[in-house]
Amino acid sequence: MVKISHETASAMLAKRAAQVQRGSARAAVLGVNDGLVSILCIVVGVAAAGADARSVLIAGFAGALAGAISMAAGEWISVRAQVELFENVLDDLRKILKADKPLLEKNLAKNLEAHGIDTKTAQRAVAGVGVDDKEFMSMYSSQVIGINEDELGSPWVAAGSSFVLFWLGSIPPLVPWIIGWHNIEGILLAVALTAIGSLFVGGYTAKSSGKSVWYGANRQFLIVVFASAVTYGIGHVFGVTVA
Repeated sequence: MVKISHETASAMLAKRAAQVQRGSARAAVLGVNDGLVSILCIVVGVAAAGADARSVLIAGFAGALAGAISMAAGEWISVRAQVELFENVLDDLRKILKADKPLLEKNLAKNLEAHGIDTKTAQRAVAGVGVDDKEFMSMYSSQVIGINEDELGSPWVAAGSSFVLFWLGSIPPLVPWIIGWHNIEGILLAVALTAIGSLFVGGYTAKSSGKSVWYGANRQFLIVVFASAVTYGIGHVFGVTVA
């Protein structure tokens, strides 16, 4: 078993927390997962309705493009709104810092005391960091408000990762029709490939959050099976009705 130092473990935890706050981790997981499930539902539903291979591919690629753009736009708006909210809070904090710095120093000292630091040590720490307003702002915002101003997130990174990973997630469901598998064989292969992809996504997500890899993988697998069964049934009924 490979052992890692406490310093390395701490750095890894900080990196994971930063990815979550920036929105990149969420964008990555949602992007690939939505690509897998939504495109599978499209191709299975259309194929079950009796459409030919060309129609299934057109529907699948159109869905992949629309989904990738929608995911990217949604993530951009979401992260942009989050960043603007945090920036507004920090702007208000800067105004209070200029108007009443002693109040903030008092609040920061109380916060440190609440975390187990004795009063004199807390006051000395606040006095030390208070010499530099920029350092004081950084410490106050992270300790008291819970905002790390260096890790607010990037809307463009979130949007870009969502777009790319949605496309990557959409590939497995489309493979059968790309290589010439049609009808029920194509549907079964699409479900199988998507299920395999979902096992990796679910396992990775669970591992990243400290939960059981087995549980996360199987949960994601069951979602794919359920989604494909529902869309196949709807597509089949719709195809019979039209025929």
